[in-house]
Amino acid sequence: MTLASWNRLAETSVLLDGFHALKHAVRFGAEVPVAVAVDREAALALADELAPDVRDALDGLLTEVPEPTYKSLVPRPHPTAVAALAVRPSRAAGLGKLAHTPRTAPVVVLDNPRNLGNAGAVIRLAAGFGVTGVVTTGTLDPWHPTVVRGGAGLHFATVVERLTVPELPPGPLFALDPEGDDIRGVKLPDDAVLAFGSERSGLSAELRARTDHLLSLPMRPQVSSYNLATSVAMTLYHWSLTGGAARA
Repeated sequence: MTLASWNRLAETSVLLDGFHALKHAVRFGAEVPVAVAVDREAALALADELAPDVRDALDGLLTEVPEPTYKSLVPRPHPTAVAALAVRPSRAAGLGKLAHTPRTAPVVVLDNPRNLGNAGAVIRLAAGFGVTGVVTTGTLDPWHPTVVRGGAGLHFATVVERLTVPELPPGPLFALDPEGDDIRGVKLPDDAVLAFGSERSGLSAELRARTDHLLSLPMRPQVSSYNLATSVAMTLYHWSLTGGAARA
């Protein structure tokens, strides 16, 4: 592998930053044209310990490079000193999965999110619950390298797309809002669209107008809010308890 070939691929590829991002991407079927490690044997030892199911695939992918070369390829070196480039999934295929009904798991919508790390954390936990997909509205790119890093490569385990509010997939839209009905009294259907407002300003007027049901999470008085990823986790856990479940 040459620096020029990496740079050429990087223009259109997804950066997988660290061993765990590469592990998850490979596990969930990502096409990975190039992967590097400062210490190839150490990376394979990690695979033996943490991900034996993808060890052989990583053995065929990883190329050892000097540390200065590795550091020139990534904006922020990862402790595992592993990096790779993956082909972004087809947008048309992703939109098809979001639009397909009946769904067996909800779609999570982040309405105009601001924090890249929060978006990555949401994608990571949403993949763990087996949701159909995570959709963002607004200007944040859900495939930004910082989001992918926060998601530990689990973008490849679910659909991740950016849409406008009118483009949201079909299904009853439940939005989280402090003025909504207590979520504990509501059964969330598998085809629900679950919307969460931005960390700073909450739900946009456009999404609020589209909402079918406003729901609130239990919260002690005088506590202003939960972290975005925490709110998503609580809501998906409630869904899982009332009929939904993570699929293998």
